[in-house]
Amino acid sequence: MTDTLARPPFDPELEAALALVGDQLPSTLTSEMIPLLRQSPISGDDEIFAVLDGRGFTRRDVTIAGHEGDEIVVSVIEKEGRTGTGPGFFHTHGGGMIIGNRWLGVVGFLDWAERFNGVIVTVEYRLAPEFPDPFPVEDCYAALVWTADNAGDLGIDLSRLLIGGGSAGGGLAAGTALLARDRRGPELIGQLLIYPMLDDRDETVSTQQIDGIGVWDRGSNITGWTALLGDRKGGADVSIYAAPARAMNLAGLPPAFIDCGSAEVFRDEDVAYATRLWEAGVQAELHVWAGGFHGFDMFAPHAAVAQAMLAARDSWVNRLLA
Repeated sequence: MTDTLARPPFDPELEAALALVGDQLPSTLTSEMIPLLRQSPISGDDEIFAVLDGRGFTRRDVTIAGHEGDEIVVSVIEKEGRTGTGPGFFHTHGGGMIIGNRWLGVVGFLDWAERFNGVIVTVEYRLAPEFPDPFPVEDCYAALVWTADNAGDLGIDLSRLLIGGGSAGGGLAAGTALLARDRRGPELIGQLLIYPMLDDRDETVSTQQIDGIGVWDRGSNITGWTALLGDRKGGADVSIYAAPARAMNLAGLPPAFIDCGSAEVFRDEDVAYATRLWEAGVQAELHVWAGGFHGFDMFAPHAAVAQAMLAARDSWVNRLLA
């Protein structure tokens, strides 16, 4: 480990939660740990299905064509007995490009689907290192196009199609939004980038500060990006769709919401992305939560700062879709 820079302190409530999380998750994930981590997901599918069932949501799987025409699965989630049309929530899950599945993070979208009579479509994109770039983002884009093409059958109002995801899913949402812009694909009303993973170059102050501590530290981030990009990581030959922080032109993108913690690897790249969206004339809302480690809203949802984080997201979606 290199000399770690001083960092903003963790919020006291979150620090207590982090001590418990530390027993379940190592600070640094290595490539050797990927198979084991895939066997013990962060949040079990059965737990998520129980929430969906308890809240009266139905779910169905559809096999569609992903990158290069290969089969991938999307799941369509909506309230039982739903009729009419409403917004579409296109969800890209987190997991550092290497772990997780389409159910991870979906529960965070249920309130909006319920409130606005909407539909959630969540995509099982293929994971690195077995499926390196461009498989993950191209699978996501293919599923977004499928969602738009089938909007009528899904009961989605195409003028209110929102993309969103957390962590790697936030990076994939940003990359998919760039693809949609550049290929003149589906028009998006907004992009919800929850502590997004945007930059493969490992050059920021925040990545140096969060090294060997917290959730998803610098070493884990290097593991994730290396799995996705291999030898290209940090070099000149990396696509803007894989690492959106590299995009020189952010004009013409949909309004963005970006949040992160002050004590996480992604802080500086997320702040920089919001700044560059503003420079390009794109509307963006940015929140940096004091003392937050990566994913603290999932690990400590009852902490005061996590409640504030969730309320800010909720407020933005309400204003966007009202």
